[in-house]
Amino acid sequence: MPKNPFTDVWQFLTAATPDHIELGAWRYPLGVLFAALLIASIIIAWRNWSRDPEQRTGRHLGTWLVRTLVGCMWFEGMLWKLPLPASPGLQYWTEQMASRAAFDVHRELVRDVLLPHLSLFGPMVFLAELTFAVSMMLGIGVRLVGVLAVLFVTNLWLGIYRPGEPAEWPWSYVFLMMLMFLFALYAAGRSLGLDALLRREVTSVREGRGVLGRLFHIAG
Repeated sequence: MPKNPFTDVWQFLTAATPDHIELGAWRYPLGVLFAALLIASIIIAWRNWSRDPEQRTGRHLGTWLVRTLVGCMWFEGMLWKLPLPASPGLQYWTEQMASRAAFDVHRELVRDVLLPHLSLFGPMVFLAELTFAVSMMLGIGVRLVGVLAVLFVTNLWLGIYRPGEPAEWPWSYVFLMMLMFLFALYAAGRSLGLDALLRREVTSVREGRGVLGRLFHIAG
């Protein structure tokens, strides 16, 4: 099959990318999970659109589209963190950070702490990227998760900062940091996301009452 954006999207939707195939039978539940998140994102957006006239704007629609696509990006990036506890890809790029990080203290941290205990940190990286994917696709807790994602990407930016092979363009990480910052700054989950739905339809969240109400009110 010729490689182009349309075939790439189709392979991802059918869990047939090289990253999927390397996971064996696990590619099928991951494919179902992605499809469920994508369908849920569309349903949540439609419910907001149909019930709240203020959500029916090009700005909200555009924000939802970009946020959802960025969530898809996080989901795709999560795949090569498998299999747990530490995939060969994660092992390789962590080793790259041990020699290519911008600052000595960062390189020492990777070399002396992260690499020897990668089996502990690998699942944390996987769960972090899964959390980013779910938050962006469903539009839940986007303010809080956006801030966490900025810190996460900052580590990548500084960790693969020095020249090496394969070459990395530092600005690609900066652009992602800026995008996640804007999602947090403008509470992108309130654009056709669960954050908007909860703030409108759940009284405790709207008024910030109770522990969960205050948490969702702040995070979204």
